[in-house]
Amino acid sequence: QVQLVESGGGLAQPGGSLRLSCAASGFTFSNYVMSWYRQAPGKERELVAAIVTVAGSTNYADSVKGRFTISRDNAKNTVYLQMNSLKPEDTAVYYCKAVHKLRVTLYYWGQGTQVTVSS
Repeated sequence: QVQLVESGGGLAQPGGSLRLSCAASGFTFSNYVMSWYRQAPGKERELVAAIVTVAGSTNYADSVKGRFTISRDNAKNTVYLQMNSLKPEDTAVYYCKAVHKLRVTLYYWGQGTQVTVSS
C-alpha cells in the first residue's frame, strides 16, 4: 500500500523556521522525483520545490528561492523541506508528491500538513 505521510507543519512566527518531512512507503522511493506543493485558501495548488536525486537536480519556485531547501534521504525513504525566513504568505497546506522518473502518469500525493505563519 502506497503511503506518503507529511509531518512537521504547525504555527511559526514571521522570520521563523519549520522543517517538513514526508515519509514514503509502498514503492521504490529512489525511482521517483519528489516534490512539495502548497495550496493556500482560495488559491490553486502550486509547486514549491522538487528534487530528482540525492546529489542535486533541484527546482524551486521563485517565491521560495534562497529561503527553502529540499533534500531527500533514499535510505530513509524521506524527503524534507527546510523552510527559513518564513513569511505570512507561506501559509498554506503543504503536500508531498512522488512522480515516477520515467512514467509521469504514475504519481502519488500525501494528505498534506498545515503551515501557518503568523505573529
